[in-house]
Amino acid sequence: MKATVDEDLCIGCELCVDTCPQIFEMQDDGFSHVMVEPIPPEQEDCVVEAVEICPVTAISVE
Repeated sequence: MKATVDEDLCIGCELCVDTCPQIFEMQDDGFSHVMVEPIPPEQEDCVVEAVEICPVTAISVE
């Protein structure tokens, strides 16, 4: 699994970081970024949850 954050959509709300801190982090630009590629299987559920709770659908997975 691969996760991507669309910086054009991200509003920096940090819900993904709160939900899955092992994968997402906020950086100095004010946007969330994916720290780990590929997503480890044991983290896939929290990434899917982060996708579902993102209020602007900025996170996608493949």
